[in-house]
Amino acid sequence: MDNLRILVILPLYGGSLSIGRYVASALKEEGHLVEVFEAPDFYPAYDSLNNLKVTSDRLDYLQNSFLNVVSQSVLAKVETFEPDMVLSMAQAPLNRQALKRLRRDGVVTAMWFVEDYRLFTYWKAFAPLYDIFAVIQKGHFFDDLASIGQPNVLYLPLAAQPGFHKPSDLSPVEQRKFGSDISFMGAGYPNRRVAFRELVKFDFKIWGTEWEGDHVLEPLVQLKGARISSEDCVKIFNATAINLNLHSSVQTEELVTGGDFINPRTFELAACGAFQLVDKRSLMNDAFNDDELATFTSISEFTEKIEYFLNHPDDRNEYATKSRTRVLREHTYTKRMRTLMEFTASRIPGWPKPKSASSLFAADYPPELEKDIRNLLGQLGLPENVSFDDLVWAVRQQQGKLSDLDTALLFLDEWQKLYKSRL
Repeated sequence: MDNLRILVILPLYGGSLSIGRYVASALKEEGHLVEVFEAPDFYPAYDSLNNLKVTSDRLDYLQNSFLNVVSQSVLAKVETFEPDMVLSMAQAPLNRQALKRLRRDGVVTAMWFVEDYRLFTYWKAFAPLYDIFAVIQKGHFFDDLASIGQPNVLYLPLAAQPGFHKPSDLSPVEQRKFGSDISFMGAGYPNRRVAFRELVKFDFKIWGTEWEGDHVLEPLVQLKGARISSEDCVKIFNATAINLNLHSSVQTEELVTGGDFINPRTFELAACGAFQLVDKRSLMNDAFNDDELATFTSISEFTEKIEYFLNHPDDRNEYATKSRTRVLREHTYTKRMRTLMEFTASRIPGWPKPKSASSLFAADYPPELEKDIRNLLGQLGLPENVSFDDLVWAVRQQQGKLSDLDTALLFLDEWQKLYKSRL
């Protein structure tokens, strides 16, 4: 597929924020020109509204007004960048009015809804307004989306970013800080709080937020329950003998729910070459073979397998090796974005719009100038068939002092605009 201009809209905060960054990196790796709308930059101001001590109806009004400003900022970005696609992550700050405007203007939009549709139901208001709606669940969700007017639904499970999620050599200090026989990285959902009480006798570390008030597990929670950076998550994965991966649930009656979607941690742990013990999901057989992931379906099996794998490191290594091989082959964000672009092209007639076939190298340049242009394309991560307009856009996004070639390209762009305006 031709190189596209894609505007990625991040959420103000939340779980899909880091996924959005992986998506942007993967699209750039595919040679697309990517601009990221940094919604998190707006979050401190949005959050400060909570400190006003006003009535709930006034707070709702102010928050909605603020989100409308953010949506208008997205529209301004679209007008400037002129993307082939606006790709929103779950919880992206695009309201209905903005989505209707984008549709009216013929801008193709897609959302990757990387949340449980049963718990987060806001999709009902927004899904019909997107051209493409990618989801991490199947079954009734497809029927529900079709019933409200969204026919272009793509099952797109989560993934890993191999350039980031990878095996790493830790220093002795890092191994002591992040290492343990058993660890869990994630939020303190009710099912996890109950299940993990069986593990206090082990060398067990808990990382992540929302573990307050649990006096049994509190001594195991690291860094006082602070949020863990993505970089430190990779270190934890690599430093741990058994990484627990129990999918979240608000239930305490049924601790292992056997749900459908597969969380990002499953793919990230596998890409790191780390061993994980994960609860079996109904969609897991589509992604992994039985010999690629060590799974459990009950708490009794969970505790039995912990005991077993602590004493069988060779088995742990075999699972880790196979799961990493599978993820690198099939479950990367690059492959997910390729699937999304191909699906969009199959569902949206005439998309993407054909670009000019002219090449930067159609003319004869002096050897030194041609070398400089090729070096610039390499620095910017652009292919040789990039259009002049896309090259100029990439040059404008650079930080720091402009080179002589950068200055010349920007001057030529301004000259062209001036010349065209006088015709």
